[in-house]
Amino acid sequence: MSTSTGGRRSYHHGDLRNALARAAAELAATGGPDAVTIRGAAREVGVTPTAAYRHFENQAELLEAARSLAMDGMVAAMAGYLARVPTDGDPVDRALERLRSTGRGYIRFAIEEPGVFRTCFTGGLRGDDAGMGQPAPYLLLGEMLDELVAVGYLAPDDRPDAEAGPWAAVHGLAMLLTDGPLSDLGEAERETAIARTLDLVTRGLATGPQGRRTH
Repeated sequence: MSTSTGGRRSYHHGDLRNALARAAAELAATGGPDAVTIRGAAREVGVTPTAAYRHFENQAELLEAARSLAMDGMVAAMAGYLARVPTDGDPVDRALERLRSTGRGYIRFAIEEPGVFRTCFTGGLRGDDAGMGQPAPYLLLGEMLDELVAVGYLAPDDRPDAEAGPWAAVHGLAMLLTDGPLSDLGEAERETAIARTLDLVTRGLATGPQGRRTH
């Protein structure tokens, strides 16, 4: 987004709502969800709070708009890691690497954008993302688990509601690395923690015939 003279952000006529949401997301990136206010976003864009209130009734609505943009950023980071997985090779190995890549993208996003990451989860996890009643990272994880069933790594009977365990492990590690006792780890130690957590997640899902064969 371009900026005008004086340091204020410019916006196209009729696009003030999106400009305010982007400004709120950037406030969250530096200060977390508590930094998101209508006055603050209005100041960043260069309009009066009165103008901002025409688009957002209160701070909660603005925060939800910022959360939606933050979630888009998280999903883009996960998709970026997913795109690196080779399309050929053993189907089981590929499905496992796709699962690991989404988890790694999730954790890396949290480490690199902690303010935005916190903002992603200011609301409930059962939002209206993707119009399907679940946030997009949850839906993407579901796709990875479905692939594990398709290649025989995860038993079909164990597929229902299997998202909770992997998400808890990955999200928990992300929180430990950003706001918890693991935040001071060096790069090598951090990579080891990520790799070990993802290994444990994949081992826990090895309930199908291909999973039992590989473990």
